[in-house]
This record gives sequence, C-alpha cells and structure tokens, in this order.
Amino acid sequence: MKDIVEQFPEPRPAYTTISTLLKRMCDKDYIGYDRLGRDKQYYPILMKNDYFTKQVNGMITHFFNDSKSQFASFFTKNADLSMQELEELQALLKQKMEQKKAND
Repeated sequence: MKDIVEQFPEPRPAYTTISTLLKRMCDKDYIGYDRLGRDKQYYPILMKNDYFTKQVNGMITHFFNDSKSQFASFFTKNADLSMQELEELQALLKQKMEQKKAND
C-alpha cells in the first residue's frame, strides 16, 4: 500500500481511500493479491484489452441501444479522423468482412 500511495503527487490520497479502491478492484476481480506477512502484493487479473472490451460493450449497450452499427456511425461522424486513420478503418472492415464470409 505504501508503494502505491507514494506514486501519487502531493497531496497524496489517504491510505483508507487507496485501500477502499483496491478492495473494490479485488471484489470485481480486476486485481488480486498475495500476502507477504502483514503486507499485500497486488497484481492484475483482468488484462487491459479485456477491460477495455467490457467497457466499450457496456457503452454500446447503454448509450447506443445495443447497436454496434450506431456506435460505429457515431464514432466515424464525430471523431476527427485523418485520411490515414480512415483508410486503416476501411482495411480493418474489409478484413473482418472477408473473415465473416469465409466462416459462413
């Protein structure tokens, strides 16, 4: 806990605040810990990509009526994408479409 708190700039949060956040993250199976005497060593359980996927899917469900196409439409209309980024998206879509066709 001390190592975690020391990573924050002054004024640092209280140990109880960090302890509460860590407990909640453990309860959600985002992180785990090993006991080292009186201390705990924390480690990730949920990988970043899995967390991100879960969050995006939740956003699609709650804000876009569970419609991935509405989300994609909103994203492409409202994000200031460069031509290169648009071409990369187009290539990804083409690749995904080819995969779907091959699996059907």
